Amino acid sequence: MTMTTPQPWETGAPVVGYHWPAPAPRAAVLLTHGLGEYAGRYAQRYNRLIPRLQEAGFSVYAQDLRGHGASAGRRAVVNARELVADHLLARETLRGQPLPVYAFGHSLGGLITAASVARDPRGLSGVILSSPALLVGEDEPRWLRAAAPLLARIAPNAGTTVLDSAGLSRVAEEVEAYRADPQVYQGKVPALTAASMLGLSGELWAHYERWHLPTLVLHGDADRLTDVRGARRFVEAIPAGDKTLHLVGGGHHELLNDEGRDEALAWILGWLRERTGVPTG
Repeated sequence: MTMTTPQPWETGAPVVGYHWPAPAPRAAVLLTHGLGEYAGRYAQRYNRLIPRLQEAGFSVYAQDLRGHGASAGRRAVVNARELVADHLLARETLRGQPLPVYAFGHSLGGLITAASVARDPRGLSGVILSSPALLVGEDEPRWLRAAAPLLARIAPNAGTTVLDSAGLSRVAEEVEAYRADPQVYQGKVPALTAASMLGLSGELWAHYERWHLPTLVLHGDADRLTDVRGARRFVEAIPAGDKTLHLVGGGHHELLNDEGRDEALAWILGWLRERTGVPTG
């Protein structure tokens, strides 16, 4: 049976890190969760990504982002740039192990992963982005986007956008499990978090023209929490020779917890297996 209880992992950053080792590892995956959630959620019954990765020969490393899960900090009040620095430190610690490393990021974690890779792609063999928050605030008024940094400075905890949990999945049981999870942040997006995501996402577009790592992007075209246009624009922008965009018709934000989740999981596992030589089965 696959061991889904994690071992402690020192990430180099002031956060709590975890390691889910595979019985016979062929590669490693650095997983970065989304806003409001936590790393261990990907090992639970309603999101089986981590145990399935273990079974397929992939050891998983992850951290609870600052202000999330077991890590210290005000709940969900984060500076996205600090999270990028934490991601880079985590990657640095993985350079000491001999396995190829792939980065997986969901939602906010997708933005953080993309920023980390755009800054320094060394040491990674590929990237998977799930419903990434690559295009933030595109439809907001210009005056509101301009005011965001000021609000973040004077009232970083102030609530801004409502996180509509109904948009996570078309499966009612999954939405209820999310709402009932005491470790999940259920409030509005704090001003500091929103403003730093807005600024970071805008700055990154000028850097994607240097992106050459193999990349898989998955996004639902009915996602109301992150903008699917960002996924499309990103895949068009990067010059990587190995790039794949899977758009899920009617898909909501958490494709691994949505209708068709088995297919989404199969895309991720199949993509990794093809690039690492891990046998199918």
